[in-house]
Amino acid sequence: MNRNILDVDNLHKSFGRSAILNGVTFSIPEGEISSIIGPNGAGKTTLFNVITGLYAPNKGSISFNGRNIVGLQPYQIVPLGIAKAFQITSIFPRLTVWENILAAVITHRKKNLDFMTPLSKLAPINERAQELLDSVGLSDYAQYQSGTLAHGNQKRLDIALSLALSPKLLLLDEPTAGMSPEERRDTVILIKNLWERLNITMLFIEHDMDIVFGISQKVRVLCYGVLIAEGTPDEISRNPKVIEVYLGEGD
Repeated sequence: MNRNILDVDNLHKSFGRSAILNGVTFSIPEGEISSIIGPNGAGKTTLFNVITGLYAPNKGSISFNGRNIVGLQPYQIVPLGIAKAFQITSIFPRLTVWENILAAVITHRKKNLDFMTPLSKLAPINERAQELLDSVGLSDYAQYQSGTLAHGNQKRLDIALSLALSPKLLLLDEPTAGMSPEERRDTVILIKNLWERLNITMLFIEHDMDIVFGISQKVRVLCYGVLIAEGTPDEISRNPKVIEVYLGEGD
């Protein structure tokens, strides 16, 4: 049995008098691919933002690989091995796809390059950038300006930028939002292939239940700040409480 890579215990987060997370507790085993679902306003994105240090919790603990990360800033958490691909892409639209990837690799490796840098030192960086482009299927778009890419390819680029950080845990916030059916299908295949090939842990937020039930090993359900259920896709699809508050009764 795999050890837990992430442990969230009794997590609370409020903004003023509004309680967004109310005692959320769960653990994620290393190597798992799982999802967070729930109605709009359930606290899903806030949960991601607390895990990544963008927001500080009012109460509770978060342990990553056995280390308490509450109180750390995002720039301190990322090197530990947590990366997030945003619901709204965080690419640099005026740069080419290659320049975006290269910048991410250089930043992660903390390299300060100038015109005097020997070509031998550039080779590993270029190789890593090419590897990332290949991994998300964007090699043919390397010289395209990023802002001109189709929405699905922009999301692929955003995922590649996250992978440039060499994460052990990758958080994906609605990776198929705004996509056409064909783009959604291709993105789901990409995510599953990356998970299998890179052997990393993935946790994603998603509203498309076909995607959730198709690739998740475990599904966790948030409802207005409370974790009301977690289990396999089959268990969640038959859970009466989940059906009542989120999936719907159907006809």
